[in-house]
Amino acid sequence: MAEYMTETQRCSPAVPRPGAAGEPRQRTAGAAGPPDGQEAAALLERTRALVDPELRAAVESLPGPMRRVALYHFGWRHADGAPAAGNAGKAIRPALVLAAAAALGGPAARAAAVRAAAAVELVHNFTLLHDDVMDRDTSRRHRPTAWTVFGDTDAILAGDALLALALRLLAEDPHPGAAPAAARLAACVVELCAGQHADTDLERCAPDAVTLDEVLAMAEAKTGALLGCACALGALYAGAGEGEVAALDGFGRQAGLAFQLIDDVIGIWGDPRRTGKPAGADLAARKKSLPVVAALTSGTPAAAELAALYGKPHAGQTHPGEPDAGEIARAALLVERAGGRDWAQAEAADRMARAMQELARAVPDPEAAGGLLSLAEFVTRRTS
Repeated sequence: MAEYMTETQRCSPAVPRPGAAGEPRQRTAGAAGPPDGQEAAALLERTRALVDPELRAAVESLPGPMRRVALYHFGWRHADGAPAAGNAGKAIRPALVLAAAAALGGPAARAAAVRAAAAVELVHNFTLLHDDVMDRDTSRRHRPTAWTVFGDTDAILAGDALLALALRLLAEDPHPGAAPAAARLAACVVELCAGQHADTDLERCAPDAVTLDEVLAMAEAKTGALLGCACALGALYAGAGEGEVAALDGFGRQAGLAFQLIDDVIGIWGDPRRTGKPAGADLAARKKSLPVVAALTSGTPAAAELAALYGKPHAGQTHPGEPDAGEIARAALLVERAGGRDWAQAEAADRMARAMQELARAVPDPEAAGGLLSLAEFVTRRTS
């Protein structure tokens, strides 16, 4: 357990804070810097090499109109159908499937779980296509979102098709872990939908009517559930027992909450050149992200001012087009002054500590769990 506690300390989130000129502040002498991430980067690259052919084959099997949208969404084609060398995403979720399988069953289990990894990535992209429509997000992976190019209907139908492909991949897989994996993935999709429903409900609530418990539960359903499911599917393909499967699901869920907390911090203070999204987009849309709700519930003068700002119609409603940059900057400052940023980073560290406890239950040998540890470290130390 001591080795895992050391990893927990290394996994403490470290999102850069902007200095006076917008550059990252210098670390104080003796402070531990973020890891170089080379192990995780190599693991993600290997995952893409293994999973992308399965993904491409599945997407290519779609009827023409949906295939065109999906190929664009994954970054493999331009809107006009010309080939593109785009960014299909980081592959964190399929990497978790393969790393979990390897941790419990070695290389053979990892090789057997490639189809399950592809299924998880298809489900993830189903949610992205739908979320972009519902949230009216206009940019993803440094290019216009699919609905802005092809329209709502085509984007929604392409997302539906990706979900069907995911379940078909598992249904056609002869591996003994495929049937329980399909059932678990289907249950996860229901939870994802419940989380998205809760998210849209919370957005309609008054700024002072949302609690941290509500938004944490929503985040677990929207983000933690699929990361937990990814780890559980890897365990199932390794032939693991019920206790190990449950522990790896718990690891993924807690790591997923840490991931979402850091994602929300990046959504407010991240560099658009790295994130591929406009600066402060969540604030412009009055999103009740985790740092924002922590700030709103802090009982500070900054919280009261933030609630008043969030209670007003935003620029996209009153003057469609570019949001008010000054208003966004003010909101970001109020979230920070009310403690939302510090709370989010501390909570992310706590969630990673819980994740390490779950991982130690499933994989007592830290060396065997190296891939999962590297990925957990990567998702909580990223800046985009």
